Amino acid sequence: MIGYVTVGTNDIDKAAAFYDALLGEMGAQRAMDMDTFKVWSNGGEAGFSVTKPFNEEAATVGNGVMVAIAAPDHATVDKLYAKAIELGATDEGGPGMRGGDDSGFYAAYFRDLDGNKLNFFHYKQS
Repeated sequence: MIGYVTVGTNDIDKAAAFYDALLGEMGAQRAMDMDTFKVWSNGGEAGFSVTKPFNEEAATVGNGVMVAIAAPDHATVDKLYAKAIELGATDEGGPGMRGGDDSGFYAAYFRDLDGNKLNFFHYKQS
């Protein structure tokens, strides 16, 4: 259902380098590359993009907004979270089970270089 998700940035080159390195760990590549808009994709799945705001005002973080990116297993969540932190992201809740040990929901939360909140997660239904 979701085609792509976009977050704002105030430094498109810095954001592009961050997401090239981070999403590249998942095999994602740039599907679109314009001066003010960049999109990454794994192929037929939903894409992720960054943009400088169209109205030319500063990009700001949405209160209560978060982008969740699915991972195939717990080890990948751990690896991607560590990579995000290595690239300068800030911790918003390290890797671990959420909702109780039997919930099947494993996630790690962080904020990118512009303060946008994201997570990597793996969900296995019981």
